[in-house]
Amino acid sequence: MIDLSYYLATAVILFMIGIYCLTVKRNMIRLVIGIEIITSAANLNFIAFSAYAKPGFVDPLGHSFVILSIVIGACVVAVALALVVCVYRHYKTLDMRKLSRLRW
Repeated sequence: MIDLSYYLATAVILFMIGIYCLTVKRNMIRLVIGIEIITSAANLNFIAFSAYAKPGFVDPLGHSFVILSIVIGACVVAVALALVVCVYRHYKTLDMRKLSRLRW
């Protein structure tokens, strides 16, 4: 069985990649992808901690939280991508720096 520290290191790496996408990237679609990468890191933590909570026993509560998180994340991504499509149709750009300069 793989040690818990490997899972946690992978989750930290995923989290840092997601934070990098949120801080550096300007495209709205890449921002949505960064948010999903951060959510995947959190889901990996839930699964890892539920598997290593008690030796020989996997807690199903962590798995149910992850399934619920995946479903909610899919709904959030659908709404976010619909918003991205509407913004692109209206302003003809997905660059966040250009959009933040616009006046409503």
